[in-house]
Amino acid sequence: MTAIETTDLTKRFGDDILAVDGLDLHVDEGEVFGFLGPNGAGKSTTIDMLLDYVRPTDGTATVLGMDVHEDSAALRERIGVLPDGISLYDRLTGRRHIEFAIEWADAGDDPGAVLARVGLTESDAARPIGDYSKGMQQRLALGMALVGDPDLLILDEPTSGLDPHGIRELRELVRREAANGTTVFFSSHILDQVDAVCDRVGILYEGELVAVDTVEGLRTTVGAGSELRLRVAGDIDADVAATAGVDSVQLSGGILRVTCSDSRAKARVVTQLTNAGVDILDVDSEDASLEDVFTAYTSESNGLEPVNADPDGVREVIP
Repeated sequence: MTAIETTDLTKRFGDDILAVDGLDLHVDEGEVFGFLGPNGAGKSTTIDMLLDYVRPTDGTATVLGMDVHEDSAALRERIGVLPDGISLYDRLTGRRHIEFAIEWADAGDDPGAVLARVGLTESDAARPIGDYSKGMQQRLALGMALVGDPDLLILDEPTSGLDPHGIRELRELVRREAANGTTVFFSSHILDQVDAVCDRVGILYEGELVAVDTVEGLRTTVGAGSELRLRVAGDIDADVAATAGVDSVQLSGGILRVTCSDSRAKARVVTQLTNAGVDILDVDSEDASLEDVFTAYTSESNGLEPVNADPDGVREVIP
């Protein structure tokens, strides 16, 4: 089943602002999909259209097989939302927030079970959330979004304002929900968070979808692969450059640098050198960051045009 599908989805504000431009997007049920782009790229506007908070100028959108406008009431019973900059009530306890969420959703959830699901204790639940850390507030907000056990979870900049510990906790929560079969639509401009948790990534830039693929696939397409660095002794009697997935090889000062378009090539190189009797003294490896990939796709001179992805995640790049 398709969790999210849009066709030529477009939103204009007045005559001058084109916030989302002909978005064709396909998100499969059960995947964690990262929706990546700089601030102002159109991510929140897209989410607002998916939730029927904003009507598109052109195009269509379906969520969980239903039209987002005609079936908006039914859809809201099956979608959990963690909006960017959610406002909570400082004087109310964590438990009371969850109870309100259960009442609003007309759900039968046990408040204690929901709190435990997001890692908040009974002691935490009894405290006013004005005493909570930012990470605890985000966990509570996620708990409110999980009320009713939604089929789709939409997270808009969920790590905003969190410290590294809070980011790690939220990432673990997302992984657990995905393991339970929940589709997660994770919108963010923080690259490392998308890289760490998402199955596929769509990059939105100035309202246009410029890429959709796995992070590894995006790296390969823009040539931002990984580098293997080996400190070796003696001569190398092996044609490393001919190894599948190897792009370039450079030996200088006893350091062999191997650039790979396929991360699996690193293991093949090490095996090849070992079998050739090369004395490997040290090994270091580094993958190209998602930031490198993002920069390549959002550069004005990248030479790539906007793309769409088919349901199998196959993408086309037009040079």
